[in-house]
Order: sequence, then C-alpha cells, then structure tokens
Amino acid sequence: MKPTLALMTGDPAGIGPELVARLCARPETTARANVLLVSSAAVVEQGQRDAGVTFAVTHGTAESVRGRDFDTPVLLDWRGVDMVPTVRGAVDAANGRFMLDGLAEALALAQADVADAVCFAPLNKAALRAGGMRHPDELHYFCELLEFAGPCIEFNVLDTLWTSRVTSHVPLKDVSSLITREAIVEGIALLTRGLQAAGLAAPRIAVCGLNPHNGDNGAFGREELDVIGPAVEAARAAGWPADGPFPADTAFVRATRGGGQGYDGVLTMYHDQGQIAMKLMGFDRGVTVPGGLPIPIATPAHGTAYDLVGQGRANTGAMENAFALACRMGERRRVRP
Repeated sequence: MKPTLALMTGDPAGIGPELVARLCARPETTARANVLLVSSAAVVEQGQRDAGVTFAVTHGTAESVRGRDFDTPVLLDWRGVDMVPTVRGAVDAANGRFMLDGLAEALALAQADVADAVCFAPLNKAALRAGGMRHPDELHYFCELLEFAGPCIEFNVLDTLWTSRVTSHVPLKDVSSLITREAIVEGIALLTRGLQAAGLAAPRIAVCGLNPHNGDNGAFGREELDVIGPAVEAARAAGWPADGPFPADTAFVRATRGGGQGYDGVLTMYHDQGQIAMKLMGFDRGVTVPGGLPIPIATPAHGTAYDLVGQGRANTGAMENAFALACRMGERRRVRP
C-alpha cells in the first residue's frame, strides 16, 4: 500500500493553501501517497483559486479511509470544515485557532494509525499564539498533544544534508551555559536516529564548535576543549559515531564535500549557526522535521510569506520536499495493518 499522509494546509492567511493546492493538483502526488486533507472546504477552494489549479476532492471520515488506498485527496470532516479565513496576509487569532485545531487533528490521525505521517504547510507563530498556543513553538505544542516527555529537537533538511542544534529558541547570551556534555550526546543521538528513520542506515555526523576558530586551543573560549570535544568522544563510546568539533565557519564546507568525504548531518550549538548556512544554500528547498517524536512530521522550512498571498507565485520546492520526506518516513513507520 501507499503511505497515508495527513496533509494540513497551514496558516489560511498565508501561502500554505496555494502550496497544498499545487501539490494536490499533480498526479504524481496522489500516486505517491494517500492524501488526507486536514483543512476546510473554503480554504482548499481558496488555495485552488490562488494557484490557478483545480483537482477533485472527496469528503470522508477517518474510518472510511482506514487501511485502503485511494487516488483522490480526501477532505476530512472536522470542526473547521466550514472555516473561512477572517484575514488574509496578516496575523489573526481565528486563523491561529484553526491551525492549532488542524494540527491536533492531523496528529490524532497518526496516533490512531489512520495516517503514517503528518505534513503541514507553513505556520505563523504570532498567529498561533494569538489563537491560544502557550508554547514557545509548535514542537512543544506537539509534545503536549502527544503526551511525549522524551528528548526532541528541530531538524532542518536540505536535500541529503540534515542539521540539528543543541540549543534552539533561546537568547544568544544564554547559549554557552546551556551547552552541556549530556545535551550534545543527546543531540548526536537524536540526529542519528532521525537520519535512520529517513532510511540512512549508518549516517555520518559532524559536530560544530562554538567559538571563533574553534576556540583556538582556549584563546577564544574553552567550550571546545572542556565540553564539546569530550561530548563527541562520549557519544562515540555510547555507539553514536560523530566527528569534531569543527570550526563552525568550515563545518558546512566539510559536510558538503563530494566523493564520500562529506557528512550526512551537522550538529550545531545554536539556532543561526546552522540556519544561516542551510537557508543560504537552499531557502526554497529546505524542510523542517520535529525530531525525536513518535510520529514522523515534515514541513517547509520557510514561513507563511504574507506578502505573496493571492499572487499565484508561491514556490512549491520546499513543500514538495517536505511531502516526499514525510512519505519516506511514513513508509518506514508503517503502523497500519
């Protein structure tokens, strides 16, 4: 059977509905996976108008699609089925609530073994908070919904290169105090398992240093000597192979070398250390994966692009990549009978 994906249209005020419409209008999409649309009829129709495409949609329930293949996207009847965006191209509380409820529905489908994986179009954090989210980001919201208390972090994926980070949405002044041997070992393990879940049996991981020139033997900081280097050795001893630490300004040069000399994943110490490199290399292709969770999830790494809404020119590259990665991870999960 094909993998079944719960595909949520993201922020109805952004380009998400257009991206999903372009994706669903392509025959190769429904040939690759069974698509469960988690959205409203009004939002799906608006997406088709923005994209200038049409595609057939059937209506159904979770039980009506469980355990079978289908060739037409199925729009599930849930509490937001008649929802119309109150504001387009701007932060709006009603749209934030729509996203929160839609994400909860998509995760519930995966928990109930109706869907193998979840894929969603871009979200807007300000709208999510206006709609009632109390968490710093959607990853922590997912943990609450799934009642998951284990380690998790955000992965960013560009083609075959994955990155993760030891610290995420925290002020830069706090980064050094949050970098511990345990956190780095955990980060290496999470990134390795994430790559394995996507089908790579023995991934190679590079670990970044924190300071300029890797601290230059302690001249510009000792984190590499006292914390990061010992953590890499501890990870190896625990069965999680990794190399480093490498100076952050050359780590991605090493990672992208050809001829089998590169790396599959890079563990950075803080958010922008990896994000700047990944977005510079492929802003319109990058994918975000909430890593460590029991359910495979993928989404484009870019935002809602309010300035492009309704213009019919949103780039689908990252959405296509997110969908393809969710399919691969869903196939490996394969919980459906």
